[in-house]
Amino acid sequence: MLSIIKTMSLHGLDGYLIEVQVDVSPGMPEWTIVGLPDTSVKEAKERVRTAIKNSGFEFQSKKIIVNLAPANTRKEGSLFDLPIAIGILANFGEIVSQNLEQTVFVGELSLDGKINKAKGILPMCIEAKKMGIKRIILPKENAKEAAIVKELEVIGVSTLDQLVDFLNGEIKVESTKTNVEELWNNEQIYNVDFSEVKGQENVKRAIEVAAARRTRPAPYWKSGMWQNNDGKKNTHNFARLNI
Repeated sequence: MLSIIKTMSLHGLDGYLIEVQVDVSPGMPEWTIVGLPDTSVKEAKERVRTAIKNSGFEFQSKKIIVNLAPANTRKEGSLFDLPIAIGILANFGEIVSQNLEQTVFVGELSLDGKINKAKGILPMCIEAKKMGIKRIILPKENAKEAAIVKELEVIGVSTLDQLVDFLNGEIKVESTKTNVEELWNNEQIYNVDFSEVKGQENVKRAIEVAAARRTRPAPYWKSGMWQNNDGKKNTHNFARLNI
């Protein structure tokens, strides 16, 4: 039986769509991942297998082939864990709903079945919306960030078993909404200011120029200085200017 689950990855700062094609068939138990996976993707076999078992599902002894399409693009990172797990569970008959054509799954699995926070979610969501995707299911900790993208249903989940129950209609998980203006207004309340920095005129000037050009200054000065007050004063401004 073949299951096709959609996910997203990053090429630089741009998101792109990947199909996780999972085929489970009788035969000598083995598991192969193809489609130019890197080491972290290959290691998904152990994370997914253990997460499925520890989430209360039986991991059947069958032949499993996972293809990450397009196969000519190198796949990196651990965010393929969740779509691979969903594809396998769909083949095992644990997921009743097969209406997943307009849904994207993104997330790394812990061995206990917890879905860990991911990086790079916002550009993935932007690209998903451009491609006509209607819903994205991702770690709960990333839900507010993803909900910045309008007209995209964002479902944040914490564990693999919670997600399976949601897909089977056994529980209800509300989609996440984010008020962008309220978010920015809250972000603007902070207790640091450039007036508190004594000296370091060259550093402050460099940060001001970088902010005006909407770029981040490279931290060429002494190690650790970006973590000091100069960096803190302007971090919020960079975040807003780069949206």
